[in-house]
Amino acid sequence: MSKGRTLIALLAAGGVVAGLAACAPAGTSGSAGDASGGTDCNVGISMPTRSLERWINDGEGLKTKLEGDSCTVDLQYADNKTDQQISQIQNQVAGGAKVLVVAAIDGQTLGPVLEDAKNQGVTIIAYDRLINGTEAVDYYATFDNYKVGTLQGEFIEEQLDLANAAGPFTMEPFAGSPDDNNAGFFFQGAWDVLQPYVESGKLVIPSNKLSATNSDWKSIGILGWGSDDAQAEMDNRLQSFYTGGQKVQVVLSPNDSLALGIEQSLLSAGYQPGADWPIITGQDADKANVQAMLNGQQSMTVWKDTRELGTQVQAMIKSIVAGETPETNDDETYNNGVKVVPSYLLDPQVVVKDDVQSVLIDSGFLKAGDVGL
Repeated sequence: MSKGRTLIALLAAGGVVAGLAACAPAGTSGSAGDASGGTDCNVGISMPTRSLERWINDGEGLKTKLEGDSCTVDLQYADNKTDQQISQIQNQVAGGAKVLVVAAIDGQTLGPVLEDAKNQGVTIIAYDRLINGTEAVDYYATFDNYKVGTLQGEFIEEQLDLANAAGPFTMEPFAGSPDDNNAGFFFQGAWDVLQPYVESGKLVIPSNKLSATNSDWKSIGILGWGSDDAQAEMDNRLQSFYTGGQKVQVVLSPNDSLALGIEQSLLSAGYQPGADWPIITGQDADKANVQAMLNGQQSMTVWKDTRELGTQVQAMIKSIVAGETPETNDDETYNNGVKVVPSYLLDPQVVVKDDVQSVLIDSGFLKAGDVGL
């Protein structure tokens, strides 16, 4: 485990072998309490919001996969309201859910409701966001989130040739929602690449946002990953620190929703795609951001094929229903402050403008018409 991952795991703590049996509907072979040790395939899926495209895709995609296995599925979206997510989870358990798949809004607050569910025999899978401070989480399925940030940092490093260029280059770093455990991993991965260049003076941060340390990344986090809030923050930085003709040359954005707000701010400030447009990172391959890449307004996105994540969770649930132990590939990294949660990590990849057709469209992740092709 890398030093960066260890640090973030400690900070967070402070704050496919599929079963051969298909998911069995309630009342058939494989139901709770039978000799096989299996359970009903009655699944509650709790997603944080419909306001981000990726969560719609994740939730609907997983629901379709599980229903294809004859599972009973209750998919709920919580509008980024923790109280609403807690209530929905309670209703799912009351409705007979034997497996919960939870993408937490706030990774620190779900302990009590999940412990109640666990006491009723429910198996809990944290989906792409670690749930902290509770024994009740059985498994974690995600992408290598530290690597997401590493890929963003390495992209900036390569594009500016930081190992050889004299610099200095102006940069503005952003971080994700402070209540999202993954945001720390994203930032740490990028900062472990970029911080040496900040310390050497090749990268300078006129706003002085996180210019000397990586331990207070939450101070630049955008709550709820809001595009409008990212735009307002970028507006403020440009108006306050980029006067007299100075231009920002790099923006570290951890995901696509923040990148959209940052790009709108730059356009409003008079920046135009071309030689003076900064390098801007992203994550998720959202349709609007892929269009932005094609238009020269975003440099890259880190693509996490959430269809693969759904397939992995589907396999985990098959194993659970069959009374087997799901496959994991990381039993060391993800300490939620109470336990190390057995995890399955998938690999993300960088996508740039020239990759859109071959990677995103040819794979069926997006349609050409979705991005104006």
